[in-house]
Amino acid sequence: LVEAREELLSRAAADPSLADVHFMGQADTPRLGVSIDRDKAFSMGVPMTEISNSLAVMFGSSYVGDFMHGSQVRRIIIQADGKSRLSGDDIEDLHVRNEAGSLLPLSSFVNLEWTAGPPQLTRYNNYPSFTINGSAAPGKSSGDAMKTMERIASSLPPGIGFEWTGQSYEEQQAGSQASLLFGLSILIVFLVLAALYESWSIPFAVILVVPLGLIGALLAVFLRDMPNDIYFKVGLITTIGLSAKNAILIVEVAKELYRDGMGVMEATVTAAKLRLRPILMTSLAFGAGVIPLAFARGAGAGAQQAVGTGVLGGIITATVLAIFLVPLFFRLTAGKRKKV
Repeated sequence: LVEAREELLSRAAADPSLADVHFMGQADTPRLGVSIDRDKAFSMGVPMTEISNSLAVMFGSSYVGDFMHGSQVRRIIIQADGKSRLSGDDIEDLHVRNEAGSLLPLSSFVNLEWTAGPPQLTRYNNYPSFTINGSAAPGKSSGDAMKTMERIASSLPPGIGFEWTGQSYEEQQAGSQASLLFGLSILIVFLVLAALYESWSIPFAVILVVPLGLIGALLAVFLRDMPNDIYFKVGLITTIGLSAKNAILIVEVAKELYRDGMGVMEATVTAAKLRLRPILMTSLAFGAGVIPLAFARGAGAGAQQAVGTGVLGGIITATVLAIFLVPLFFRLTAGKRKKV
């Protein structure tokens, strides 16, 4: 297990996606191993309890009772003097009593050997384990770092496994829900629009603009070489709403004009002209508002930049492309609805 740990740490140190990967614990320390020849001790009439009790009392301590010292109760603890328990020779000089009452030196049936071992043994789900901590390298997301660690750990010898704990475990559990969250967000927007317009086809003119905002968010993050982390995903959810907002401004007017008897093409062009200024005003105002986030500095700047960059890129493409494509989307969906 120690060899597998050192192999994992060496590979992690050489990987550019990881930083500060280290073992959370103490290295092996020297320790004195005491091996007892049980057969020889039994032949000399020395019980094992006598040996273990002598070692525990003289080199550890033992509480035997209390006594009164004035008005205070004091404990009586027996232990060998400090200068008599400094080295392995002090163990061999210790004497124990056999069943006949004679004192015999421990050196008669005890062997000492210096070894090395961990000062603390840890277990995880009843398996011997080591705790490894680390972080992602600058410019890399925690998800990239976790995938790299999984790849390295999977290449270790058979019989060596790994588990995530703490924040990494929670991130792993939540990461698989991202696709479901995006799908649910778009579904909710669609259902709300279907109830608003009392139509199943017109809301598609709004939903089709969502990818336009997502393209801008992804492009902005790519150009700034930022990771796809949880903060960026929050920005994507916001971009979905902002993209739908621009489309709603055009579709709402076009639907009213179309319902009042105006031709679908004329209603679409008129709505695009009427709503051009409100779309540009609201988008420019919102975009200017997130610029401080996209170029934040100081504490928490990484999270602010991730959210601001994605939202800023999304609002730009959702505005520039939407004013041209939303009328097209409405023309297609409205025309299809009338034909049916």
